[in-house]
Amino acid sequence: MKKNKVVKPVFALLVDGECEFWYFQLLKRNERALRVDLKPEIPQKKKLEDQFKKIVEYSSDYDKVFWVVDFDVLISESRVAAKGKQTALQAFKGYYHHLNKHYKNVVILINNPCFEFWILLHFEATGKCFETCEEAAKKLLKYLPDYEKTEKYYTKWNHDLYLKLKPNLKKALENAQNLGTFDFENPTAALAEMYLFFENKDIQ
Repeated sequence: MKKNKVVKPVFALLVDGECEFWYFQLLKRNERALRVDLKPEIPQKKKLEDQFKKIVEYSSDYDKVFWVVDFDVLISESRVAAKGKQTALQAFKGYYHHLNKHYKNVVILINNPCFEFWILLHFEATGKCFETCEEAAKKLLKYLPDYEKTEKYYTKWNHDLYLKLKPNLKKALENAQNLGTFDFENPTAALAEMYLFFENKDIQ
């Protein structure tokens, strides 16, 4: 008698930056025992509205959908928005609440200012509000002097960034958890909600 084939749940990850895309590709490559199939994707259109529509589309095709958002761009765009026009932050707030209310398999992961801050938390506990991603990346050089925002740096075979960071993952998770979750009342607070991804039982 044939045993029923165990079908892995499939998680989709929509990221708006290449660094996140490379990182999740590496996670998938290195963690062969994952009980979930990961589908990292970079949207062809980077506009916030287009990303939101893609997330809604994915919600019916995947077991769980993660939308990874770097918040520095939203904040900077909102600061220069024309008076009387809806800001990027206001638009995101609408998408955020709509997804939380109507799409229970969608999880929004906000990194503020950006993904490099999540990497930094592997090395130190900090709640410093970096205004730009460049500032966070500069601080990261203290621990990774050769750090580059390039595919070559992230994905070098047998010496990739995920494997470099993995020994400190537990520390990063604790540091990120201590910063809490996103609050629209304090949108510029330092944040790395990546830990919400790793809390899934299929990832552990």
